[in-house]
Formats: sequence, structure tokens, C-alpha cells
Amino acid sequence: MGCPLMGCSLIKKAVVGTALGAGALYLAFGTSAPSYVRSAFHNFRHSAREALPVQFDIDKAREEIEGLRPAIKEGIAQVAAARVEIQKLEREIAKTRTNLEAEKTAMQAIRTRLETGDYRLAGPVRYTEEEVKAELGRRLESYRTNKLTLENNETTLKAKLKTLSAAESQLRQMVEARKSLSAKVEGIEARLRMIETTRSNRDFHFDDSALARAKKSISDLEERLDRLTTEAEIEGTYSDAGLPAGVGPGRDVVKEMDAEFGPPAKKGEDKSL
Repeated sequence: MGCPLMGCSLIKKAVVGTALGAGALYLAFGTSAPSYVRSAFHNFRHSAREALPVQFDIDKAREEIEGLRPAIKEGIAQVAAARVEIQKLEREIAKTRTNLEAEKTAMQAIRTRLETGDYRLAGPVRYTEEEVKAELGRRLESYRTNKLTLENNETTLKAKLKTLSAAESQLRQMVEARKSLSAKVEGIEARLRMIETTRSNRDFHFDDSALARAKKSISDLEERLDRLTTEAEIEGTYSDAGLPAGVGPGRDVVKEMDAEFGPPAKKGEDKSL
């Protein structure tokens, strides 16, 4: 059955385009064309991955860690079942050992009766020597069978204990690995928040020109006040109000000083004497 004209045309164009593309790659790169295609695809995947936000990978890692929960839960169930099975086997082994000891004691008693000629097994009924020996043989075969079962169970118990120990170790490692991975993801997310906060701080642009003008005004004012203070000090030193007004024509200031404080000591004299 034929196809519609438009559909056939599209199919032909696709086939021709693919052939032309493959031919162009072969002409450009020769037999190395497949490796170039793989490299281009790898670079595309790498670029696409780098374009994803880091939080996406963090959430993905967290989901994968959470995916460990079912495996851990299943491991816990298996360990619990193994422990129950081991406990049951340990009880069977203990019971078998007890029964073997009792059977051994009973056979030793029958063996003693054979030596003494007392062929009673239980109660006043007497048996023949052959019947007692047959009973002893039956008990001995049962004892040997139960002893072999005990040995097999003990071997099985050792193997189960070894398997349980390995399973518990693996379960602990999985639980610890999950905790460790969760802690690492939390640390990575904390670092991401810190980086984002740092970037946000760099994105703030404050107009500090008004602050600079205010600082300049305060600095100019302080300089002006310093200048006024210095000028006042200089004026107090050199102004007319601070200079002596002069001495009257008939006044001897030197005599007044000597009369008030005494004449100055001459060179070589001690004024205090």
C-alpha cells in the first residue's frame, strides 16, 4: 500500500539529509568521524550538565541517598530473620545434646544389665539376652544418627553465624555510609548558601557619595575650629591687652623686688644661709 505524497516526501528528505550528513562527516574527518561525533556528544552532555544549577545536583544526591532506605530496611529484615533462624537452630542443637546424653546414659545402663544377666529393660518384664542386645543395637544406631545430625547442625550454625556477621557488617557500613553521605550533602548545601550570600553581597551597590560629602564637611569644620582655636591662642599672646603698660618715672621696680624678696645671691654665695 502506498504512502501519502507528503509523508513519502518527508521520509525521503530525512533519509537524504541523514545520508548527506554522514557523507559530509566522512569527507571532513574520514574514518575518525565516529570519534568526533562521540566527542561532540560528550561535550554537549558536559555543557548541559554544567548549565544545571548546583541545587539540582544536591537534590538529586539527596534523593539517591534516600533511595538507600529500602535497601537498609530490607537488610534489617534479613538480619532479623537470620537471627531468629540461628536462635531456633541453637535451641535444636542444645536439645539434641541433652537427648544424646540421656540416650548414652540409658545405653550404658543396658550394657551393665547384659553383664549382670538382668534382662529387664523397664518394669518387671524380663527379656532374653538377644532381645536386650537388639534393643541396645537399635538405640546405638539412633544415637549415631542423632550425633551426625548434631554435627551437621553445628556446622550449619557456624556457617549461618559467619553469614550473619558479614550481613550485619554490611548493614552497618550501609547505614554509616548513608549518614556520612547525608552529612556531606548538608555541608555542600551550606557551602552553596555561603557562596550565594557572598554573591548577593557583591550585588549590592550603595550610593556613598552623600556619606563622603558629610565626612568632608565634618573634616572641614574640624579644621576650621582648629584654626580658630590657634588664632585665639596667638591673639592672647600678642594682643595689646596682654603686654605691660609701662612703669612710672619715679618707680624703682628693682628695689621693690629686693625689698619684697631680698637681693639676689651673689656668685659663689648661698642665699639660704
